[in-house]
Amino acid sequence: MQVNRWMLLFAMAALVVIATAAKDDEGLKIGVVDVDQAISSTEEGKAAREELGRKQREAEAKIVPLYERFKSQRDDLDAKKFVLSEDALYQKQLDLMETQNQIQSLEKELEGQLKVDRQRLLGPLTVKLREIIDDVGKEEGFTLIIGRGTPGVLYTREALDITDLVIEKYNSKS
Repeated sequence: MQVNRWMLLFAMAALVVIATAAKDDEGLKIGVVDVDQAISSTEEGKAAREELGRKQREAEAKIVPLYERFKSQRDDLDAKKFVLSEDALYQKQLDLMETQNQIQSLEKELEGQLKVDRQRLLGPLTVKLREIIDDVGKEEGFTLIIGRGTPGVLYTREALDITDLVIEKYNSKS
C-alpha cells in the first residue's frame, strides 16, 4: 500500500513536470543530486564527518566498559549458578539485570546525543546545500532537480547527475 502511494505521488509529480515543461519553450531539463555525496565532498562536510566519527568513538569508549562488566557478570553467573545459594544466585541475576539496564539507558542517551550532534553539524550544511541546488536550478534552467535515493526514483542516467556541479558551486561560495 505504501509503495503504491509513493508511485502515485511520483506519477503525479511527473505529470506536473511534463505539463510545466510543455508550457516552456526550453523543454524538460532534469537533474539528479546525491546530497550525501555532496555534503561529504565539501571541506565543511568532511570536517563535520570527522567530528561525528570522533564523537561516535567517544560514545563507544563510554559503553565498552559496561559491556565488559556485563559479560564478566554473565560468565561469573554461568560458572557459579549451580553452587550458589538461592539468595546469592538471585542477587547475581539482579546485578546482571541492573548492568543490562545501565547499558540500555546509556545506549539511548548516546544515540540521542549523536542524533543532536549530527543535526547540529550537518543541518546547516544541508540548508546551505539546498540553497546552492536552488541557485543551480535557476541558473542552469532546470525544470526539476531530484535527490538520488528519493522515494519513487528507481533509476537515473548518470548524465542527469549534477552533484559535481553542486559541489563546485558550494566550494566556490565557502
